[in-house]
Amino acid sequence: MSEGTATASPTGRDGEPGGRLTALLTCAMAFSMLQLFLLGALGPRLVDELGVSPALLGLTTTIGFGTAAALSPAGGRIVDRIGPRRSLVALLLLSAAALALIGSAPGAGLLLGAVALGGVPQALANPATNKAVLRAVPPARRGAVTGLKQSGVQLGAFAAGAPLALLAAGIGWRGAVWTGAAAALVAGLWALRVLPADLPPPPAEPRTDLVPRAMVAWLAAFSLFLGAGIASVNTYLALFGAQRLGMGPTTAGALVAVLGAAGIAGRVGWSRAARPGRAEWLPAGLALGALGAAALLGAALLLGPLVWAGAVAVGVFAVSANAVSMVLVLQRAAPGRAGQDSALVAAGFFAGFALGPPLYGLLAQSGRYGAGWLLVAAEFAVAAAVAFLWALRDRARRGTTA
Repeated sequence: MSEGTATASPTGRDGEPGGRLTALLTCAMAFSMLQLFLLGALGPRLVDELGVSPALLGLTTTIGFGTAAALSPAGGRIVDRIGPRRSLVALLLLSAAALALIGSAPGAGLLLGAVALGGVPQALANPATNKAVLRAVPPARRGAVTGLKQSGVQLGAFAAGAPLALLAAGIGWRGAVWTGAAAALVAGLWALRVLPADLPPPPAEPRTDLVPRAMVAWLAAFSLFLGAGIASVNTYLALFGAQRLGMGPTTAGALVAVLGAAGIAGRVGWSRAARPGRAEWLPAGLALGALGAAALLGAALLLGPLVWAGAVAVGVFAVSANAVSMVLVLQRAAPGRAGQDSALVAAGFFAGFALGPPLYGLLAQSGRYGAGWLLVAAEFAVAAAVAFLWALRDRARRGTTA
């Protein structure tokens, strides 16, 4: 059976994808990147209690997403071969293990090792969940379901910035991280129980390329610069609020929760709007909105409350653009290529996550947050230019082949 042909959902009664499947995919996306948001939201506590410097905080993101970027092409091929059920169960169990190790870290060494392990589920997340959508969801609903499951990433941001940050205030940051690990373990057992068995692998795999081509190459380049800006915001927003705006650790962590809540709404809304003919232009427009969000964060140095508006705008525009790029992949993936194409675009995104925070961290180390937000604005501007050029080329190509 082709992966683009929807089958009855394992949880639905009428052939439509059930709510449990969508909820499970959303949880998988949330747990795949929860460590990133926890390290950002708990950044002030890690700096004070574990002796982590701002530059080292950025290095944790580099190691985690550098691992994810390096493994993503292979992860896409693995998902195409073994199927989404096995991939999703492995993703959730590895997320639980990585979070448990982060909570146990006595110092920077084990912390960095645990973050590297957390890069593995990140590499599996987009190809595994996209493969599940193609297998179980009718074409007319794929955009909506993709937006919902991609919003899981921002659900993780909200969980890290609100309930887990509040929990850290009561039982300590280690207890909060261990709570996240236990929840990921429960989700893995849930996936094992709910998801149907994977289909047998095809007798002959389609040829796979490690080098992205055509639309996938453009989206990977777009995602590189978009990811660099988003990761810098995720990693340093709470620390910026604590060190430069005079916020307490819990209030600063709430900035990440606000960003996450806005990202959930933005990803769902923009993914629903990403219909063919419109979806091609959305990445450029959303990146321009992200540029405005970076300007608001920089302006918060002069007028502190603007940081909240900036956090909302980053969620609505920047993080939503990644969901739209995944909708484009699903709309145009060749048969048998959904996992691989998703992984190659995700590799660009993760590479940006690896590169952005260390550059910002050099500025944050010396307290130059204004220059840091200018750097983020420049990254979003380049992303917008790449997306706009691709949309123009795609329109011209379609015009000549019509």
